[in-house]
Amino acid sequence: MDKYEYDDSVRRRLKRMEGQIRGVMRMMDEGKECQDVVTQLSAVRSAVDKAMAHIVASNLERCIVEEKERGGDTGKLVKEAVELLVRSR
Repeated sequence: MDKYEYDDSVRRRLKRMEGQIRGVMRMMDEGKECQDVVTQLSAVRSAVDKAMAHIVASNLERCIVEEKERGGDTGKLVKEAVELLVRSR
C-alpha cells in the first residue's frame, strides 16, 4: 500500500488544537471555572472530530479510486470508513 499523505489544512488544524490544549492547561493552572475549562475542552473535541472526518474522507476518496481501478468492492471501503468514525466516538 502506498504512503498516506496528509494535507497542510490538517496540520494547521492540529496546530490550532495544540494551542487550544495549552490554553486549557493554562486555564487550569490559573484556577479558572470548571464550566470555562469544559467549554474549551468541548471545542477541542469538536476540532478533533472534524480533523478525523477530514482525514478519513480524503483518504477514502483515494482508496475508492484505487479500488475501482482494481475492480474491487468500494462499498466495503465506505462501510469500513463509517465504522472507523463511529468507533472513534
